[in-house]
Amino acid sequence: MNNKYILEFKQLIKIGIPIFGSQMSYMLMGTADTIIAGRASANDLAGLAVGTAFANTLWFFVTGVIFSVTPIVAQLYGAKKFKEIGKKLREILWIAASLGLLLACIFFNFDILLKNLPIKSSITDISIDYLKAVAPGIAFITVFTCLRCYSEGMTLTKPIFVIAFLGMLLNIPLDLIFVYGWFGAPKLGGVGCGIATSIVAFLMMFTLFVYISFSKNYSRTMPFAAFSPPSKSTTKEVFKLGLPIGIGIFVELSMFSGAAIILSILGEVVVASHTVAINIASLFFMVPLAIGLASATRVGNLIGESNPDQARVASFSTVYLCILGALINSFVIIAFGPVIVGLYTTEIPVKELAISLIIFAAIFQLPDGIQMGALGSLRGYKDTFVPMILLVISYWFFAMPIGYFLTNYGFSDPLGAKGMWYGMIIGLSLCSVLAISRLKKIIKINIEKNKSIEPLKPFLQ
Repeated sequence: MNNKYILEFKQLIKIGIPIFGSQMSYMLMGTADTIIAGRASANDLAGLAVGTAFANTLWFFVTGVIFSVTPIVAQLYGAKKFKEIGKKLREILWIAASLGLLLACIFFNFDILLKNLPIKSSITDISIDYLKAVAPGIAFITVFTCLRCYSEGMTLTKPIFVIAFLGMLLNIPLDLIFVYGWFGAPKLGGVGCGIATSIVAFLMMFTLFVYISFSKNYSRTMPFAAFSPPSKSTTKEVFKLGLPIGIGIFVELSMFSGAAIILSILGEVVVASHTVAINIASLFFMVPLAIGLASATRVGNLIGESNPDQARVASFSTVYLCILGALINSFVIIAFGPVIVGLYTTEIPVKELAISLIIFAAIFQLPDGIQMGALGSLRGYKDTFVPMILLVISYWFFAMPIGYFLTNYGFSDPLGAKGMWYGMIIGLSLCSVLAISRLKKIIKINIEKNKSIEPLKPFLQ
């Protein structure tokens, strides 16, 4: 294999493995909350589920906006404009803090909406208190995410993993203390998970801030050496890049939420089986997700270096690596599917249907991996608007309608839960084809652009 591709595989793995660890840590925090609240009572689990459903929808949208920091920093880092990175960070921190405070205010006043929903008050009371408890934490974690993307844009992904992993470990005893009232603390049930999350979020933000301030790895960018007021141009740049990412994440989440709603009329066994299968698919998706996020950094660095030819190699290396990861995931899911499903449920009807659905989860991996690899690379090129349109077309105009039709009607008979999975696979496959086409176009544009300015470089220096 070409040495250029081997180099990119090594770079993507080096950047991506800590990102994978960080993503798993974030996921395990939510898992710990669910398990510990569930053992408190069914009401606590339901209240937590409703609260996190609303919280996550808003949070992931804001996360998308903050994700714009990675390609901004990555390109500046590749261009060796280190002081400009520090200035950008200080300007973007104003945006992150403002968005975090806005989210906190929304969470703190969510009772206005929840009290008017047709949900039992015994559940919504817990949801309302949980959202109030987690409100400070959402502000802290928004600032943490900004600092995290700044660090990852400079390929410094290990410190983020260490902090996220330690945060995940700390979250468990804090959950136990506040949910069950250990060591004299008040017994708060599901609401205690919100308090634990806020404490962990603050400590993660504070630790990363201190580490960045004193570590030599960041000193060239002089992140906190001066005061920078909010910048109109930087704010415009962040929202121009980040809003499409946030909307894209919302569109993808809406497909999975919509699938659950469409299947809800088929009964609790179908919904439970679908939930198990989609959880397994999401767990294995962490592999291409980490590679895609690593690609945003690597491709951004190379574009900043004015090296579009190597950026092309990095982009395709990302896709190839995602395909390899997806094939391994598919093999593991097919080979060990019944065992994995058994970890989620012991109810025979749910287990049998879930085992049949995870075949689709295995197929799901390949198009999902390809589109993540392509979308991650496109972020490195700062191309986010058109990919958002591709996601809307693929998921809202194809996946959802086709899934709904096959689930409830079919061409001869309704296919039930399998119909929804067919729809999602069709949507993901379309998105992967469109994303690869867009990536090829952007690569070509960047290479031609670099060739046109190459003769002028001596005069520009």
